[in-house]
Amino acid sequence: MADSVRAEQKGGVLEITLDRPKANAIDAATSRALSAAFVRFQDDDALRVAIVTGAGDRIFSAGWDLSTSGDGDEDWGDGGWCGLCERLDLDKPVIAAINGACVAGGFELALACDFMITANHAQFFLSEATLGLTVDIGTIPRLMQRLPQQVALEMLYTGRRLSAAEAEQMGLVLRSIPAADLMPAARELADRIVASAPLSVAALKQMVQIAGAMSAEEAYAARDQGRLTGQERVHGSEDALEGPCAFMEKRPPVWKGC
Repeated sequence: MADSVRAEQKGGVLEITLDRPKANAIDAATSRALSAAFVRFQDDDALRVAIVTGAGDRIFSAGWDLSTSGDGDEDWGDGGWCGLCERLDLDKPVIAAINGACVAGGFELALACDFMITANHAQFFLSEATLGLTVDIGTIPRLMQRLPQQVALEMLYTGRRLSAAEAEQMGLVLRSIPAADLMPAARELADRIVASAPLSVAALKQMVQIAGAMSAEEAYAARDQGRLTGQERVHGSEDALEGPCAFMEKRPPVWKGC
């Protein structure tokens, strides 16, 4: 893995750190290194949650490294941009720990995560239109689903900046906290997810991905069409028996993931 990306396992959590001074900008090689980290995360059953953050205390990521524009290398790796934006079959949660400015392609990476927790000095903006570029198509629904339409459009068309406080108020991020508390908060959330049943979390993430923007009628139709394979796997699993049993016996459950 490239020096620009570090991946460290801590129990069931994989911490992925983007470390490319000065702005944690992402070139194709860095995107492929992030992809390798997410492949590892996806394939290792012992890994339950990933945390993505940036090195330093100013910039999560400035997005695409514009100095490499025109070099012909647009191989972002498996999973598309940063190895995550097109990894649509990933059934494990990813937390973005936003340590500073979250810009353009860096913001797009964060939007592809399930949760965002931010240091309270961070800012969020999409600068593509001001540079003659566009965002990745997958960013559009992710942005529109998390922000009021008018705010999302202003960010897309003008590069409007959102403060961490605004992002929290609008529900874009889970919480905005002092920088010193950022990684402890991300790890605490990850640990709480790890404590849940792995098959249940995987099934629920799939259900959110499939049915999150559907009507209830459409969601039931998706179930009847057999699309909710994770939910079907939960039913009849050993963990589905272990959870209620542990509850009745007043003990922590021992999950097997089967």
